[in-house]
Amino acid sequence: MKRIILFILLITGIVSAQNVVKAQDTASTSGIEFTPINPSPAAKTTGTKKDGSREKAVDKKSGKAALKETTKEQSKQTLWTIFLAGLAGGFAALLMPCIFPMLPLTVSYFTKSGDKKGSPVGKAVIYGVSIIAIYVVMGLLVTVVFGADALNSLSTNGIFNFGFFLLIVAFAASFLGAFEITLPSGWVNKMDQNSDKGGLAGLFFMAATLALVSFSCTGPIIGTLLVQAATTGALLGPAIGMLGFALALAIPFVLFAMFPSWLQSLPKSGGWLNSVKVTLGFLELALSFKFLSNVDLAYHWHWFDREIFLVLWIVIFALMGFYLLGKLKFSHDSDLKFISVPRLFLAIIVLAFTMYMVPGLWGAPLKSISAFLPPQATQDFDLSNPGMGNNNQSNSNSTTDTQPRKYADLFDKPKGFNPYFDYDEGLAYAKKVHKPVMIDFTGHACVNCRKMEANVWPDNQVYQRITQDYVLIQLYVDDKTDLAKTEQASTPEGRKIQTIGNKWSYLQTSKFVSNSQPFYVLLDPDTQEPLVTPRGADYDPLSYLKYLDSGLSVYGK
Repeated sequence: MKRIILFILLITGIVSAQNVVKAQDTASTSGIEFTPINPSPAAKTTGTKKDGSREKAVDKKSGKAALKETTKEQSKQTLWTIFLAGLAGGFAALLMPCIFPMLPLTVSYFTKSGDKKGSPVGKAVIYGVSIIAIYVVMGLLVTVVFGADALNSLSTNGIFNFGFFLLIVAFAASFLGAFEITLPSGWVNKMDQNSDKGGLAGLFFMAATLALVSFSCTGPIIGTLLVQAATTGALLGPAIGMLGFALALAIPFVLFAMFPSWLQSLPKSGGWLNSVKVTLGFLELALSFKFLSNVDLAYHWHWFDREIFLVLWIVIFALMGFYLLGKLKFSHDSDLKFISVPRLFLAIIVLAFTMYMVPGLWGAPLKSISAFLPPQATQDFDLSNPGMGNNNQSNSNSTTDTQPRKYADLFDKPKGFNPYFDYDEGLAYAKKVHKPVMIDFTGHACVNCRKMEANVWPDNQVYQRITQDYVLIQLYVDDKTDLAKTEQASTPEGRKIQTIGNKWSYLQTSKFVSNSQPFYVLLDPDTQEPLVTPRGADYDPLSYLKYLDSGLSVYGK
């Protein structure tokens, strides 16, 4: 039973990371107000057919309403995924050595208490609600302290990301046994004294005592969750994440109070709890490098390219596998006399995943983890073929336009594509060749963008549509490169636009009423209006192909 729980922990850790990845990425819009800059009063936009006739496209008013609705829907998806990540983190925290042994003790207190004023179930419910309130308030405090603008900027700010990297490494070291993160003992003693008062206040202070006493185990999980929630840019992200975490933590106390006989089926505390903690430490260490990668990409250092990232992950997961096999032991670990079958299976899964990553050192796409990895174009040694059949040579954009492209030396091109990185330059070329434009609002720290480029764009038909039928423009909204002095300007609200990222972020927010990435706009180059309603990430190649075809249909191709 306890080995199965260890297996569940690993799955919940991976699910937690994946859920955060699936949340829609947002870019920094600090200091920028969303003001539409489109002066045209026209009610309709049109697409040009080959025969010169005009065709109705997107109603401007309804189009903007659709854009706002899309943005709202993306925000809901972000909050849901943050909630699920918090839920997974809470269930993982429940298996920590600081909490799991307290479960039967706390429930026994409810069922054996001499206080006749309330039923055990009622006390457990109040206790659970108190846990939820404490952690949700903690999440709200993060929002209040940082503010909405700061939360949006966290995902791409170099100082914050490097700080997050160091913070999560410290959390991982704590789980691995280097030290314990504890709160002042005076706080714990004060809460414990107040918990003896009885009544509602006593139950609340009991919950607060649990939160303080277990902080050495839950602190790293909470910290990682808050960092991940904050960097999505969602205003309520930290509070929603804490709600999921607290629910997962509180529900077992209530259920065991309702059904005390279930306590007999719980596995006994022991060394396996520490194994859970160490396993989670390896996972946190692996996750920390994503933040370091964000800084490296945004500032174009190129110190932390794809192969270096992969080498580190291969070593970390290999060590995790050896630990599960008992070949690696820490000072606080119990003796492992034998390997149980579930633990062996878990070790096989971890080591198989390690071997799966090895071909990535020579350019294998590794689609299942592509969202975490730096772009494949950062790889120095790549033996893989382009991955798009024989279509690379038929890329009309690259064969008919051989002029140097603005900012091309700054950005890594998605494998097999040759995009423009400047809006005006790409628009001018699209008018010249009479093709619609596909704008990809993307970002260095955008994990969903990397996933789309690695998993959807290489599809043979999708690749043909983008390279042959559209002019691709990639606009990095989080780039930190300063614009030329002649290009630096102020918005109508008096906000300064000083970097490339500022410029494209303002274009996206003011013209298309969105600040999430990836964000795909199929544009008529003549009217500079969307052919169809823009959309975000879509990991189904067939669905994404239909979206591309819908733009071509309106344009008249």
